[in-house]
Amino acid sequence: MFSDIHKAAGVCHPQGFKAAGVRAGIKKNGNLDVAVIYTEKEAAVAGVFTKNLVAAAPVHLSKIVVGTGTAHAVVANAGCANACTGEQGIRDAEKMATITAKELNCRADDVIVASTGIIGVNLPMNKMEAGIKDAVKNLSREGSVNAGNAIITTDTYSKACATEVELGGVEVRFGAIAKGSGMIRPDMATMLCFITTDADIDQKLLQQALRDATEISFNMISVDGDMSTNDSVVVLANGAAGNKKIVDKDADYEKFYETLKGICVELAKKIAADGEGATKFITVNVTGAESFADAKKVGMAVANSPLVKTAFFGQDANPGRTICAVGYSGVKIIPEKISIKFGGLIVYDKGLVKKFDEDAMKKILAEHDVIVDIELGLGDSAATVYTCDLSFQYVKINADYTT
Repeated sequence: MFSDIHKAAGVCHPQGFKAAGVRAGIKKNGNLDVAVIYTEKEAAVAGVFTKNLVAAAPVHLSKIVVGTGTAHAVVANAGCANACTGEQGIRDAEKMATITAKELNCRADDVIVASTGIIGVNLPMNKMEAGIKDAVKNLSREGSVNAGNAIITTDTYSKACATEVELGGVEVRFGAIAKGSGMIRPDMATMLCFITTDADIDQKLLQQALRDATEISFNMISVDGDMSTNDSVVVLANGAAGNKKIVDKDADYEKFYETLKGICVELAKKIAADGEGATKFITVNVTGAESFADAKKVGMAVANSPLVKTAFFGQDANPGRTICAVGYSGVKIIPEKISIKFGGLIVYDKGLVKKFDEDAMKKILAEHDVIVDIELGLGDSAATVYTCDLSFQYVKINADYTT
């Protein structure tokens, strides 16, 4: 579904979108740190945000913009989260929108604002203003890569993808950039994700499609179990493709949704795999649950367990840690009905840790990608959670994050 041919185009792959990423001096390392994404043609907008009750100022502002139903631009920065900054933080987020709107000749309530970085620090607005103006001057159809690099923090690379789908005989394009590496937990994560499409779709349907796609993608990842203050996933749909507007849940809507879901899952996997200090990408498949909610709880208990994660880092099977996490997940289980496999090799079955081929297990755990299959034996529901291991490097990165 996704190829590397259009990945660099990212958010500029759909018709009518431009982007830029510039250096404003907000990041301590001097890297790109201010991004702008713009569509001259008004776009329907949808957004899903952190459920952390200590939400950052940009989250509050962007929720209002999504509430208007339309947007022309996204302005985002890295290096400062503008969270826990009180009334000054709100004023600064509003000023980001106002400056961007003035430069683009649109309304301030048509500008999504996002920030990521250190919590509890005020934005350096003189640098921010200069950065926004510079980004607007540099907007181009080739600007997605720089925009993606301008929003990353501890990520080792910017996440991006692009694809197309035919709706009613018309090619519709999708593109996206995202960041996320640490402070990652379901119900969003310390992540920003901006998705663009030239599809024409009703705003309420766009919002529902994004919410549903998020539930089985970004809400199914975990790096360290911490929920951020700044999580934002936003979609802009400007209708430039000229397809017949999607106003009902018909076949075109289903194709649109499946494409959007595919993008979200793809980016979610990239974020989990690029967890801070990660050396393993772990997929936890839970089957045989009584409900999706139960399957997710079990998967998240395993994914969030420091003991499970460190065992995989050390390439130590230790299946007792996994079944232990299943047991305290809060889901009613019957141990004698459960089976667990690592890389297809049974390690727990019917209440007992099983002996396994040590050489075969070493090969499985030496791989970067590890699959954990958990069958509960209670029903027909399933869920898949994506996570990573917990390494020495994770501790090092977070021990001196602000210094």
